[in-house]
Amino acid sequence: MNVLVKFGRLVKFEHTIFALPYAYLGMILASFQAYGTLPSWRVFFWVTLAMVGARSSAMALNRLIDRAIDAKNPRTSNREIPRGIVSVTEAVIFSTVSLVVLMISAWALNDLCFKLLPIAVVFLVGYSYAKRYTWTCHIVLGVTDALAALGGWIAVTGDFHPAAWILGGIVAVWIAGFDIIYACQDVEFDRAHRLHSIPARFGVKNALLIAKALHILTIILFLSLPQVIDLGWIYYVGVVLIAILLIMEHRLVKPDDMSNIHTAFFTINSYIASVAFIFTFANVLVNIL
Repeated sequence: MNVLVKFGRLVKFEHTIFALPYAYLGMILASFQAYGTLPSWRVFFWVTLAMVGARSSAMALNRLIDRAIDAKNPRTSNREIPRGIVSVTEAVIFSTVSLVVLMISAWALNDLCFKLLPIAVVFLVGYSYAKRYTWTCHIVLGVTDALAALGGWIAVTGDFHPAAWILGGIVAVWIAGFDIIYACQDVEFDRAHRLHSIPARFGVKNALLIAKALHILTIILFLSLPQVIDLGWIYYVGVVLIAILLIMEHRLVKPDDMSNIHTAFFTINSYIASVAFIFTFANVLVNIL
């Protein structure tokens, strides 16, 4: 149990709430659009396992790649590798095993999932290096997480659909927006150590405006999804709630006051992911029944 807790903390297992609901939504919407049913338990099992493997390998690699930076940053110096709670060897083994789990899951789902796996791995590894080279690193992270929604879709149908791309776009811009907000607390450290981010490049005030624009685009994409797949009033109620939550998120964080950033980052965004899943799934379930 202690080992599970240790590695769960290493990969911030609780943050799975940000991407996993969208992987399930991709799976559910694909099955509904293509077959008029819910996905099979077999697909549900392998998609879940693929998500666990993908996220665990990505986060463990991120902690490995950033361990020297994390040790210097007061905000991250208490993470498991800098503190010696998890050794470098343990983290390498954990990330390797997680990657193998992802590979097996992709192979078990269908040919397209397995063929696209190298692209997913490039993003899973590459996003950790992005902040060393470009302030668009938040977009890279968003696209990486968007692969969960796309993967959930192709796991069911073995092909793409406009709804899959819209759902992926929702995840990409939503996560990029709140990652920009989260990065505001590291502006001085990033500038001092030549790390790139939108807050470090454009300042906190402008960064929050960019995050707001991305979250407006998130709502626009949510509203465009019913144009390509049959979703009704239950879904739209969820979108209204998500818009309210995003407004709350942006009111919690101000250029001169970052005291509520953790509430804005984790609590509000976990609600957003949950609302998106619950109301979309409820709408699909009503349509099927």
